[in-house]
Amino acid sequence: MKKRGLSIFFENFLKKESIFKSKDYLQSNYFPETILHREEEIEHIAGILAPTLRMEKPSNLFIYGKTGTGKTLVIKHIKDHLMRIAKEKELNINIIYLNCKLKRTADTEYRLIAQIAREFGKEIPSTGLPTDEVYRLFIDCLKKKKQIVILILDEVDQLVKKIGDEVLYNLTRLSTEIKNVEISLVGISNNMLFVDNLDPRVKSSLSEEEILFNPYNALQLQDILRQRAKQAFKKEVIGEGLIEKCAAFAARDHGDARRALELLRVAAELAERKNEIKVVIEHLDLAEEKIERDKIVDIVKSQPKQFQLALYSILLASSKNETQIFTGEIYELYKKYCSKIGLRPLTQRRISDIIAELEILGVINAKVISKGRYGRTREISLAIPFSTKPEIESILKEGLGV
Repeated sequence: MKKRGLSIFFENFLKKESIFKSKDYLQSNYFPETILHREEEIEHIAGILAPTLRMEKPSNLFIYGKTGTGKTLVIKHIKDHLMRIAKEKELNINIIYLNCKLKRTADTEYRLIAQIAREFGKEIPSTGLPTDEVYRLFIDCLKKKKQIVILILDEVDQLVKKIGDEVLYNLTRLSTEIKNVEISLVGISNNMLFVDNLDPRVKSSLSEEEILFNPYNALQLQDILRQRAKQAFKKEVIGEGLIEKCAAFAARDHGDARRALELLRVAAELAERKNEIKVVIEHLDLAEEKIERDKIVDIVKSQPKQFQLALYSILLASSKNETQIFTGEIYELYKKYCSKIGLRPLTQRRISDIIAELEILGVINAKVISKGRYGRTREISLAIPFSTKPEIESILKEGLGV
């Protein structure tokens, strides 16, 4: 499009009337005043953390559940209420929220402790000090006054994956080293098996209390979508049956409210691009296809080489065998290509772990089946749309150099 033509395009775009009142209500970072269908979880967590307001150390807490089940939304909601009351009553309470998926926050123990220290006003350089010295500086700034500290570590499994679980043990033990300061941890994870793989010392200290967030069902998702759609769209924009189908899509995919809201937003954006004033089921179908493709591509691109090669082996096996693919077959292909590209092969057990993680990411489906006295294996199938398969294969070939 030529420069003048592009200017006309943007000018015409600004003249159009949007079907949105505000897209903000459909974004994943929007926090509604009323959180639907999480009353029990809010009450439970509030009960665990409430002793903080008496300047008593609350139990360490572990919250787990699949993506989009409201874990972060609920904990931030409770955090804001707790901090408001603490401020009103002039209580020395600090609640620090950290997303461990962010690279610069939690890719090393040094950076994690430095980031927590910065929340208390202590400036620490990004690199250059021994980790023990960073701990000492952090402890020194905590010692200045009697206080309760709650550390919320969102996506804590990502932290442990990067730097191991020793850091969690160190954090839970800090209270014993600092007089007049009580520290509690709140860990949040999408991986429901995460705690089972922790060092027993860490597991016993971190999981004093555990709460599971179950996926939303289709009716609950409909309520959430209607609540947000009322705020996000102008009247009579949403077509008949759209909310119900959008909720059904998301309920099928693990009851993910975030995905349901994204589907609704993208469907509306696609309708707007076509100059249509109503969002209908056709737009929703197109949105699902687009989101699924983009999500899978992003996941595949971001994985390390060992993950990519395991997935490439699954793709190859699925091309040869349309019915059943088993772990052993994948491992043989994986080893063969390790030799070809000069990659050191992992053990079959580690490849099994990678297969389990690929299932959590939604790239494959893996069903554990018993082979009697020959033990157990996984029956594996691809969970990616058929139309996306050639693109994924091309990305993997380029990334692996095969």
